[in-house]
Amino acid sequence: HVQLVESGGGSVKAGESLTLSCAAYTSSSARHHMAWFRQAPGEEREGIAAIDSTGYTQYVVSVKDRFTISRDSAKNRIYLQVNSLNPEDTAMYYCAADKTWYTNSLIDTAYNYWGPGTQVTVSS
Repeated sequence: HVQLVESGGGSVKAGESLTLSCAAYTSSSARHHMAWFRQAPGEEREGIAAIDSTGYTQYVVSVKDRFTISRDSAKNRIYLQVNSLNPEDTAMYYCAADKTWYTNSLIDTAYNYWGPGTQVTVSS
C-alpha cells in the first residue's frame, strides 16, 4: 500500500511558477513509478507527466515545454515544476503511483494509488 500527499498548490498570476511536491509513504521496498494528473472543473482527469523508477519521463505534448517532473528517490518524493502558468492550467493536481510501468503511463487506469490533490488557480 502507498499513501500519497501532494503540496505546493496555490493561487498565482499568469506567467508565474509553482513547484508541486508529492510525498509517498509506503512500507514496500519496491520503487514505484509515479505521475502527475490534473482535473479542471467539468473536465476529465488528464495525465500530464510521468516518471519511472529509473528517472525516465513522459509528458503530454501540451505541457512539455513548461512543466518538468523529477524525483528524489531517497526522500520518496516527486516534484512538478510548472512555469509560465496560464488560466487554462487551473485545476486540481493529483499525484499517482503504481509498481507497473506501461508504454503509455499518462492514463489514469495505469495507477492504483492516488493522493487527495492540491489546487492550482491561475488568474489573468
